[in-house]
Amino acid sequence: MKNSILTFVSLLFVLSLNAQKRNEINPDLLTEEWTAKWITHPEIAGEEAGVFLFKKVLTFEVAPQEYIINLSADNRYILYINGKVVARGPARSDLNRWLFETINIASYLKQGENHIAAKVWNMGQLKPAAQMSYETGLIVQGNTEKEKAINTDKSWRVTVDKAYSFYKIAHLKRYYASGPGEMFIGNLHPWNWEMSDEYSTWEHAQEGTNGATLKSLSGTGRLGKRMLFPRSIPMMEAKLQTFAAVRRTVGIKNAEGLIIGDKVVKIPANTTAKILLDQGHLTNAYPQLIYSKGANGTIKITYAESLFIPKDGEPTFDKGNRDVVEGKVMWGNSDVIEPDGGDNRYFEPLWWRCFRYVELEITTKDEPLVLEQFKSEFTAYPLSLKSEFKCDNPQLNRIFDVAWRTQRLCAGETFFDCPYYEQLQYTGDTRIQGLITAYTSGDTLLWKDAILDYYDSRLPFGLTQSRYPSSSPQIIATFSLVWITMVSDYMMHCKDDEFIQKMIPSILEILNWYDERVESNGMLGKLESWLFVDWVDEWQTGYPPLTKEKQYSSVIGLQYVYTIQKALAIFDAYGMPGVKKQWAQKAQITQKAILDNCWDEEKQMLADTPDKETFSQHANILAVLTNSYNTEKQKELIKRILSDKEISQTSYYFDFYKVEAMKKVGLGDMYVKTLSPLSNLIDNGLTTFPEKADPTRSDCHAWSASPAYYFFSLVCGIEPATPGFKTVRIEPHLGDLEWVEGTVPHRLGEIKINLEQKKNKKITGTITLPKGLEGTFVGNGKSLKLKSGVKKMLH
Repeated sequence: MKNSILTFVSLLFVLSLNAQKRNEINPDLLTEEWTAKWITHPEIAGEEAGVFLFKKVLTFEVAPQEYIINLSADNRYILYINGKVVARGPARSDLNRWLFETINIASYLKQGENHIAAKVWNMGQLKPAAQMSYETGLIVQGNTEKEKAINTDKSWRVTVDKAYSFYKIAHLKRYYASGPGEMFIGNLHPWNWEMSDEYSTWEHAQEGTNGATLKSLSGTGRLGKRMLFPRSIPMMEAKLQTFAAVRRTVGIKNAEGLIIGDKVVKIPANTTAKILLDQGHLTNAYPQLIYSKGANGTIKITYAESLFIPKDGEPTFDKGNRDVVEGKVMWGNSDVIEPDGGDNRYFEPLWWRCFRYVELEITTKDEPLVLEQFKSEFTAYPLSLKSEFKCDNPQLNRIFDVAWRTQRLCAGETFFDCPYYEQLQYTGDTRIQGLITAYTSGDTLLWKDAILDYYDSRLPFGLTQSRYPSSSPQIIATFSLVWITMVSDYMMHCKDDEFIQKMIPSILEILNWYDERVESNGMLGKLESWLFVDWVDEWQTGYPPLTKEKQYSSVIGLQYVYTIQKALAIFDAYGMPGVKKQWAQKAQITQKAILDNCWDEEKQMLADTPDKETFSQHANILAVLTNSYNTEKQKELIKRILSDKEISQTSYYFDFYKVEAMKKVGLGDMYVKTLSPLSNLIDNGLTTFPEKADPTRSDCHAWSASPAYYFFSLVCGIEPATPGFKTVRIEPHLGDLEWVEGTVPHRLGEIKINLEQKKNKKITGTITLPKGLEGTFVGNGKSLKLKSGVKKMLH
């Protein structure tokens, strides 16, 4: 069937592209203006919404053995060659770093005529918030002289695909920024356009400016509207998948054949029917529906992470057990198809959808509708699980699997906070995601790309944007601090000195922005921006408590100190002793001011402000992470805030920092016992970890996947001891576990542990380090040197 063919072709293409090398790009294209031009439709302004079909036919006497092209589009494209899907792109970025793909398309070309086609769309004002844009356009540049025939110019033809229109998803009553729903009217679509000769009647494309990279600037140095840069990450994974079950039907008795593919599903004329499908777990995918007949009817496809419990006929935010569908209603984003009555019609939305449940709501008119097959093509950044975690507690193994799926669904062309509602790369999530990818896959390309995205987002006054790429700028000043800690994490785990050094001026700009707002008493004064720290029920929109003058937060002040301390390690690593001394003194001043003004003797903990009216785990966690007290006092402080349920508690996001503090004071063995809420989530049918405890908006949120990091860095105890992960420190925290096995990828090979904990809490087993890596084992009350190879641990 057509969708199987398209998926298979896409998968083959992804595998071949991942083997491509950056050096396939003709270096001249990075330093000289391209001969290819940006092209568009001659009758549009460029900013309006629409779908545009571009076409050119090339003829070869002999099929080429190599034919490398470089291409990009605005907003996005799908490239077809001879009717086959070859690529989707470009990877999301901004106008000053607009990415292009480099592809060897020779395997798709043949002797004789070859149809080169590109579907390009612009979602206009309804585009996803993560999508930046200048105006509709396509550019294809042959890599060398032998491929110049494919260059985009006015010889290309273009038409508007009037079948498509977009509508705003506005009914979900929660912040939604992932883009519009699609309306597809079948009788307006030029079916088989990818291979049809009708393109010769289309308009000639309108030429715009030549493609340009930053290094190609000359003359007066005027920047282009989009500065082209090579794609820095691999193409997305593509994998065909089927639904697990039909969970409910209305107006039709049997629809199993729709997902099995062995029998068509016929919807009689003048009928209304519903079919509820269950993927079995949350996924990101391109739904692919093959259908016939049904002229003038409608097929509405609605996608949801979960069904909702209604009240008075309307959905509430209560989802209950995610496995249960009885007594619940569908509520989500959707696409609408109006069939034209033809046979073997194929619909796939332009952009992927996030879903566990999908409902087909069908209305037929005078002609029956035949549903032939409904599948989907999974899409995500091609992370490969190269780590391994096993232990004697099956609950932890189950938690790891769910955390890994959460991480996978929050990683595409960028990291994103959640795949359903926003698909935006937020700094708070990204710090955790970067660490997870390093430990689980060893692939740090997306992590590096994210750090660069935030670097590119800098504003004239020094702060990074809170989420980027984004067409809707937003400032969360606390997230600029998180970006600095992310750079510190990257420095510790990756050997990439030139890149890290490039970040240092921006680190200083952010710290200076904060320094300018330190009041005479040493505490931070009023800060302009959204001051999000955590989703806490008592805190309005994530703001920690402030004084009446909107200042003097011990939480944000200590986050500032914590960040400076992370930055000091960067200054030290790159030979900046004067800068290190200067900022160490500034940190000490603010730290002392907070401790002097906010410590409460009666409660024996730090208050959120000098008013001492509210208290939180957050302030005290950050006090510990900044070494504000002696070791024993910090340990008692953590015990105190863990047992005091009257103070503001951390959510899944800030649990990441709470666990870091527990480890710092020697309470890392408590971590395993804190995981029961995550087990409860799995028992409640969640297949990914949510934004916060129920009632939650998002069922899949990146910052909640931190167990996929802590299982390796804390339970297995594997951490870099020096920048660039040149040496390793292994200090396991098994808690009540009897044994644990762990494997972590390292650029020199694999770090492996196989440990057993005796009843007396002594640890035995083996540790294996790859050639060239040395380190230290801390445990059993002593410290042991580790060298490359296998080390037996005897208590």
